[in-house]
Amino acid sequence: MSIDTIWFTRCPVPTATGLAYKLGWLDEEFARDSIKLQTLQEVGGELARHHYDHELQELIREGGNLFALPARAQGADTRLVGLTWIDEWQSILVRPNSGIKRPADLRGKRLALPVFRRIDIEENKRGRSIARGMSLAGYHGVLASAGLSLDDVSLVEIGDAEASPAGSAPGASLWHGIEALVRGEVDAVYVKGAAAADAARAAGVVVGIDLDQLPDRRFRVNNGTPRPITVHQHFLDHHFDLVVRFLAQTLRAADWAKTHKEEVLNILKGETRAGDEAVAAAYRDGFHTTLAPDLSEERLSLFERQKNFQLAHGFLDRDVDVRAWADHRPLKAAHDLLRENARAAA
Repeated sequence: MSIDTIWFTRCPVPTATGLAYKLGWLDEEFARDSIKLQTLQEVGGELARHHYDHELQELIREGGNLFALPARAQGADTRLVGLTWIDEWQSILVRPNSGIKRPADLRGKRLALPVFRRIDIEENKRGRSIARGMSLAGYHGVLASAGLSLDDVSLVEIGDAEASPAGSAPGASLWHGIEALVRGEVDAVYVKGAAAADAARAAGVVVGIDLDQLPDRRFRVNNGTPRPITVHQHFLDHHFDLVVRFLAQTLRAADWAKTHKEEVLNILKGETRAGDEAVAAAYRDGFHTTLAPDLSEERLSLFERQKNFQLAHGFLDRDVDVRAWADHRPLKAAHDLLRENARAAA
């Protein structure tokens, strides 16, 4: 069965997939087979919805789990072939002089919670209400680190339930809670990512709690931690070698990134749509050395925690067996391919 196009999609965050694409390695890898690489972000239009539902059979998706898990729960015939973990400036923003400096200080406070959008409820695509999902998980994690729960705070719903679903720019314009914080309607708001760092600076609010500094990864589990790489079962069944070659280039890019931090940061300005200062603030602590995906027991366990959280808070139609979903073969074959290429080059 021939194929002329491989589609892929990634979120506006650091990904080895994005690096491999921006470096030209993915185009180069498949050009000899006259196979085009197309990204949903650049094509947009009607196809952009597949970032959320994964109904495009020739799609490789490296993106947030708030879309991948609900799609699987609703029957999408996908397989989990990798997980990444990139800390990306998960923060609790507060007003200056609020006195909120550690997780325990959130007890009794008003926390901004974006509403479920009406269309996401009606279309049963609840994961598209991404700001709500991320905020809930962020609050849950930071409170749990202090022995607290969501019952120890007041969740104040904000935003417009009539807002249209996101289109070709997943994750854009999410953090309306910053406005509510500035107006004094809430005491704290969860945000993440370089664009949020820019927004916080512009609004004059500050980081009260830096979730990236919480020592236990359990408390930082969220939409992108871990971030899944998923492919359609049909793609694996009929073009396993292409999936392996794609993953090999992402692993190659992850290895390249370890010694090219400045180049990575420069690429991220375009990937995240943020400025120099925001990118530098959001992506720290050697993030560029840990971009490679894996399916380690640690990441699978953390991913399972996020699945359980989504199930408990109304984002999943039914349970998902994470370990049965995972297919270890493509990533193992990609590592083998890279070793073979290295031996041949030597």
